Amino acid sequence: MHRLSRCTLLAHEDKTFRGAIVASMSIPWGETKGDNAIGGYHLVWPRDLVQSAIGLLASGQTETARAALIWLACLQEPDGELPQNSWIHGEAFWTGLQLDEVAAPILLAWHLRKENALGLFDPWTVVSRAASYLILYGPVTRQERWEEASGYSPGTLAAIIAGLVIAAEFARARGDENTTQFCLDYADWLSAHLEEWTVTTCGELVPGRPRHYLRITPADCNNPHATAQPDTAVLRIANGGGEHPARNVVGGDFLSLVRLGLRDPHDPLIVDSLAVIDAVIKHDLPQGPCWQRYNHDGYGQHADGAAFDGTGVGGAWPLLTGERGHYELEAGRDALPFIKTLEHFSNAGGMLPEQVWFGDDLPGTKFKRGLPTGSAMPLCWAHAEYLSLVRSRADGVSFDRVGPAHQRYVEQRTGSKFEMWTCAHRCGRIPAGKTLRVITSSPAVIRWRGTRGAGGEVSASETAVGVWFADLPTSTLSAGTEIEFALQCAKKEDAETHRVAIIS
Repeated sequence: MHRLSRCTLLAHEDKTFRGAIVASMSIPWGETKGDNAIGGYHLVWPRDLVQSAIGLLASGQTETARAALIWLACLQEPDGELPQNSWIHGEAFWTGLQLDEVAAPILLAWHLRKENALGLFDPWTVVSRAASYLILYGPVTRQERWEEASGYSPGTLAAIIAGLVIAAEFARARGDENTTQFCLDYADWLSAHLEEWTVTTCGELVPGRPRHYLRITPADCNNPHATAQPDTAVLRIANGGGEHPARNVVGGDFLSLVRLGLRDPHDPLIVDSLAVIDAVIKHDLPQGPCWQRYNHDGYGQHADGAAFDGTGVGGAWPLLTGERGHYELEAGRDALPFIKTLEHFSNAGGMLPEQVWFGDDLPGTKFKRGLPTGSAMPLCWAHAEYLSLVRSRADGVSFDRVGPAHQRYVEQRTGSKFEMWTCAHRCGRIPAGKTLRVITSSPAVIRWRGTRGAGGEVSASETAVGVWFADLPTSTLSAGTEIEFALQCAKKEDAETHRVAIIS
């Protein structure tokens, strides 16, 4: 199975545009598609590409992984943006924007450096551009990894935080301590707010477990004043899933926090969140345990076996069994049962499906518990997850763990002394004792004043990731003070006055 998974990934790399690995050669529910239906999964998603490249790296294959990073560097826009997906020659297909995909090249660059496999390629340009985009346009993502919702996603935030810690490491290797500290400060700020943004305190799914991670806390990415309301927000679910309180929609995306080294696997919040998803979206199948993406998922086969047609019932995803295996390994338990389960999900040809049937057998049909549905098969992401899990078990630690992030947030429990303000995320209030950092995309002068007489002018400092920042001395101001500031960027005065209240 290990050799076959590696060969499957290699077979999905284009032979003209090296490094371009498509998500699958299949078209989900292709029997219902006509000849004029283009797309399918024979496109390159940056997220799936990086998963495949990391899986190949985990198996010892370095050349294709390096080619994948170079392909991404060619695809990346000067500001760091990456398309949701594209054809093998780089032409964008869908038009969504997902911040975990923007961060994906940074994670791949880290893995290549860790494996001493960068060769002569210097990834600083692709890393710094991605870091710039994440800082200027986060933390709210237009879409999370399931490509359906806007808001504060624990999985997306995990990729951003880990990516910025990695960017800091690359900056440190260049002798740039200013940029190193800047990236770490922003990552610290995200980490310090993660639970506030993505955890409910009044979940109703499992008695006695009211505090747990959400699938996503919805927020309008076009509203820079949007705030996270995990206890009260309503989430509209795609594919006919309806509207539900966000606090009662859960998935396993938070497991990335452990896998990447940002949270302790034994953190009571992580443990409680596991109990909730196990009660709501776990299915014990003949092959072993498997999980749905989230409850109310509509992307899958209909209950009567009819093909997905814009609505359906989301099946169980074998790759999520692999993700759970990574968590169990980090928690000090054996991942072998999850490796075996993944192997048992493969078909007679060794191919892993995107989704498997978790309902009762449908007589007279191919739909049997634990067997593939009409979704994509093979799915490269699932094969990559298998390869990574095998390597992780051999190493005794998650292959994806970012060591400096684990040291910073699990071992040292680093907090943040800053509150960040960007044009895309404009905080309206900050706790007393915090320094307000204003981040801009070009050189700027910030003129500010407080309601109690303080004020001044601060020039923004440049970083090597293409952004500037200025720290306003708000840490000395008492609660109840309100400050006003305006930006003068590129010799042009910003007519808007921004206000931030200091609270106790």
